[in-house]
Amino acid sequence: MANRIRVGIAGYGNLGRGAEAAIAQSDDMQLVGVFTRRNPGDIKLLDDSIPVHALDNIAEFRDAIDVLILCGGSKNDLPEQGPSLAAMFTTIDSFDTHAKIPDYFAAVDKAAVSHGNTAIIAVGWDPGLFSINRLYGEAILPDGATYTFWGKGLSQGHSDALRRVPGVKGAVQYTVPVPAAVDQVRSGSQPTLTTRQKHTRECFVVLEEGANADTVKEAIVTMPDYFADYDTSVSFISSDELKRDHAAMPHGGFVIRSGKTGNGDQQVMEYSLALESNPGFTSSVLVAYARAAYRLRKMGQTGAKTVFDVPPGLLSPKTPAELRKALL
Repeated sequence: MANRIRVGIAGYGNLGRGAEAAIAQSDDMQLVGVFTRRNPGDIKLLDDSIPVHALDNIAEFRDAIDVLILCGGSKNDLPEQGPSLAAMFTTIDSFDTHAKIPDYFAAVDKAAVSHGNTAIIAVGWDPGLFSINRLYGEAILPDGATYTFWGKGLSQGHSDALRRVPGVKGAVQYTVPVPAAVDQVRSGSQPTLTTRQKHTRECFVVLEEGANADTVKEAIVTMPDYFADYDTSVSFISSDELKRDHAAMPHGGFVIRSGKTGNGDQQVMEYSLALESNPGFTSSVLVAYARAAYRLRKMGQTGAKTVFDVPPGLLSPKTPAELRKALL
């Protein structure tokens, strides 16, 4: 396809690899390069014809990239990379620290506006697609309550917290919705649910040699902010079991809005995801929004944006006429 959107990827972990695969599925896009803080020669792409460059040299490619997909982490990478790269490129990122989104938006917006670029932040499924569905629910059923359930899925942040516990050699943690709570919400009864009533935590842990299992378990189940407020199970397994049974990164969940319309009828809206690969799906969302960012920039809409600001038709490679005929 002529005039394909030229895309770059900054960072090549699980998300970067997923973005490369998603771009390969998009006929209107071309991956022109991957940028890394590691030694470029050590990076092996799915397509070895794509060049890999040092991230420090990315400014040299301003005229070669239409949209840059930022695949760094929200904790340490994006707070710095988001504003600095939005000053040079039109960007997409998956910043997911919910409480810090307003401050991050402001920093990226300032950089993007001052240099005439577009930057869509916090793109993924939560924040992202789930955010949109929470908005739809509240707008359509103002008299009601919104419930978000996550899982069953592997939580990378909580798994990292497990691995910081003394005596833990390796570990993963799954977030699991409580079926009874989900059923209550789907019934339209609008229950008031505590944190403990909505989700459980399942931990699979490999112990360091000589570590005491009871001590490790106690440290896990009492950990504030992560496990203390949940019913948490801890299963001790071998390193081989961890590699064999827990290498994938599934996830998903539900957004449910329960409310009454003006005539008093009970209505329930639900949106759900069941993902075999969390980073694989998230990167596919990023690539769709990269197309939208390119189009917004062409329209002259600069500055930071969120999924709330993007018309859904801009995500599709189809024309507005094709969308009206095929999907409306």
